[in-house]
Amino acid sequence: MSDDLVPDDLWERIAPLLPPRPPRRHRYPGRLPADDRAALRGIVYVLRKNVSWRDVPAERTGCSGVTAWRRLRDWTEAGVWPRLHEVFLAELRKAGLLDMDDAAIDGSHVRALKGGSHTGPSPVGRAQPGSKHHLIVDRRRTPLAVSLTGGNRHDVTQLTPLLDAIPRIRGLVGRPRHRPGRLFADRGYDKYRRALRARDITPKIACRGVPHGSGLGKTRWVVERTFAWLHQFKRLRIRYGIRAGLHLGLLQLACSIICLQRLRTSF
Repeated sequence: MSDDLVPDDLWERIAPLLPPRPPRRHRYPGRLPADDRAALRGIVYVLRKNVSWRDVPAERTGCSGVTAWRRLRDWTEAGVWPRLHEVFLAELRKAGLLDMDDAAIDGSHVRALKGGSHTGPSPVGRAQPGSKHHLIVDRRRTPLAVSLTGGNRHDVTQLTPLLDAIPRIRGLVGRPRHRPGRLFADRGYDKYRRALRARDITPKIACRGVPHGSGLGKTRWVVERTFAWLHQFKRLRIRYGIRAGLHLGLLQLACSIICLQRLRTSF
């Protein structure tokens, strides 16, 4: 079975985080459940290729798409994806590849074809239903936290939730790191300067009412680059599912895969 979808370095980190399956019945045990690694192959296949779950090739992944979807549901409800992301962030910090002195924040619109929770009329898509990905990254384009809202929610509403979602990142001796030193953002976040200073974060935000050309774009581009990486996972370009939690789970898994790629390039 090909493991180009779930290589060993990804599997060895996620396997300890997966919840144990319930024991099989002694009488009438039924069909043997699919292997967890095979189910993860199916999830990653959908994330990368953007096929429907029913079209997942069992001969390549080792399980059906329905099984992969069920494991995605179960693992999302068990909180596997945020914990996996935290594991990678700690490894990046230990390797000296995490630079939280500076961070950048922004949002990106995606269409939502079937509606559901965390959708709303998109202001950039002729009021069609949409969702928004909100992202905060460090200076080296590493995703620190991600969230999902309706397409009509303003970016500034997610500034505080995203900062709170950054885990306490270990990896080095001493106190875990969980807040950046400076935060770069566009002028839409201008009114949150005081809130950032209250958290000991220096705001680097363009002021409203002044001409463009602050020069902050030379630093804020890192978050746009990470959005481009995220949207290379074809399933994230458009939201197809009704359940917001599953879309967010795929978004968090993609962040972990990006962190893994950052680790690989360091060796």
